[in-house]
Amino acid sequence: MNRLRTTLLITLTGRDRPGVTSRLFGVLAGFPLSVVDIEQVVIRGRLVLGVLTSSDSPPDLTAIYQAVTALAADLGLEAEITTGSAEPSAAAPRGQLHVTVIGSPLLPDAVAAVAGRIAASGANIDRITRLASDPVTCLELDVSGADPAQLRDALALVAADRGVDVAVQRGGLYRRAMRLIVMDVDSTLIQDEVIDLLAAHAGCAAEVAKVTESAMRGELDFAASLRERVALLAGLDSAVVDSVRASLRLTPGARTLIRTLQRLGYKCGIVSGGFTSVIEPLARGLGIDYVAANTLEVTDGKLTGKVLDPIIDRDGKTQALRRFARAAGVPLSQTVAVGDGANDLGMIAAAGLGVAFNAKPMVRNAADTALNVPYLDTILYLLGISRDAVQAADQAQD
Repeated sequence: MNRLRTTLLITLTGRDRPGVTSRLFGVLAGFPLSVVDIEQVVIRGRLVLGVLTSSDSPPDLTAIYQAVTALAADLGLEAEITTGSAEPSAAAPRGQLHVTVIGSPLLPDAVAAVAGRIAASGANIDRITRLASDPVTCLELDVSGADPAQLRDALALVAADRGVDVAVQRGGLYRRAMRLIVMDVDSTLIQDEVIDLLAAHAGCAAEVAKVTESAMRGELDFAASLRERVALLAGLDSAVVDSVRASLRLTPGARTLIRTLQRLGYKCGIVSGGFTSVIEPLARGLGIDYVAANTLEVTDGKLTGKVLDPIIDRDGKTQALRRFARAAGVPLSQTVAVGDGANDLGMIAAAGLGVAFNAKPMVRNAADTALNVPYLDTILYLLGISRDAVQAADQAQD
């Protein structure tokens, strides 16, 4: 029969200063205690340090209390000691799920709603960490005791109601194994739709935009709609393609996302229903490893209004993801796919993590998680990478 062990939760709070942790453990070293857990948080110079200890035999609580409170007084801190008991093997499992909450701004009622839904599901929040505070606020919650699918569905309702983004992922080593990210281009990596820009030069912007929108909603077959739109570009000077490429606007955070993932050893790929003459130079400039896009037919310096086979449609994007994964030597479970339209659904479903980025409703509903803020580097937070870590890496590189 397991014997109950005495536990002590020692908490120090107050203005932070160097050496608090080392001095506290120096005091505790004088007693027969084992360290079970420790958490330390500093918010705007205010320290909260919690240490959970245990002992096989009843400790000298009076001596511990006197030693800890004397230390706290010397440091100008407040101390609290709480006793309890637990069986040696009774520790609850921790960190089974990561719940990422992103808001701009993140309001208290949204945090309350997320926490309340987690509690209502019978789960527990073990730890909360801030991953970013600007230009979005991002919190990561380690949650134990929840069914992933049920919690994801429940928090999706909270996200829609409170205007925040909430992602639920398996905890542990799972997301640390991610090694390849594949992104859509139009309205994902860049803010524009390339074919719409070409259409503006050809004088058929309204007609093309109408077909584009229907295709993105999944109302039209992508391959047929692409051929229909490209036909309207017949006779356009191919030099216009260079002009359009020069005018492209990257989505805010795109360079940061790619730069950071490359530092971590990721391979990066882009797949596009757009055109190689625009996409490939963009990829080279960003250091993208893999590219799949459509090819416009050009004769005598003019667009013929035809697109060459094979067409990179929904199936084409999915096959590209699989091809990139083989080239990178990683299983699909270690891939991230990011997109916004109906033709991204296949790769989003096939990837280990499918992300809908400012996407159409049908894509948001099908993806593992949805981001509705205008910053592409928020994907880093889904991978547990904080903004402070990104900035520190950038500064070290300078």
